[in-house]
Amino acid sequence: MTGRPQPLPRSSFLAFVPVTTRWHDNDVYGHVNNVIYYAFFDTAVNLLLMDAGVLDPAASPVVGLVVETRCTYFASIAFPEIIEVGVRVASLGTSSVRYTLGIFKKGEALASAQGEFTHVYVDRKSQKSTPIPDAVRAVLDELTDEC
Repeated sequence: MTGRPQPLPRSSFLAFVPVTTRWHDNDVYGHVNNVIYYAFFDTAVNLLLMDAGVLDPAASPVVGLVVETRCTYFASIAFPEIIEVGVRVASLGTSSVRYTLGIFKKGEALASAQGEFTHVYVDRKSQKSTPIPDAVRAVLDELTDEC
């Protein structure tokens, strides 16, 4: 049995995406609700792909669908904090990619939360698994963890 994961440092990630928390992200306990972290993961990954010009959410013929995700929490964040989502590709297959992501308070050295997020690429019309397009793969290769 392995122990609880420890928070990763910023140096574990190859790209960062700033995300602003929103008023309605906080729950009755005064911190960002756990389910919102998954939206932060999704937002960061898709913004990176969109900014690289390899994803048009409304029109790309091949898209990545989330098939698995998980998150470990270390420290609370709350509105109105600006967070930075660290991204790296942990595993790149023929039709799937597994990301490692970290949620950092602005300027913090260690992740407040971290997790994994897996996309399987499918043909938009048929919803059948298909190889990751070359242009997308090139962007993902730049985010691949060589360790």
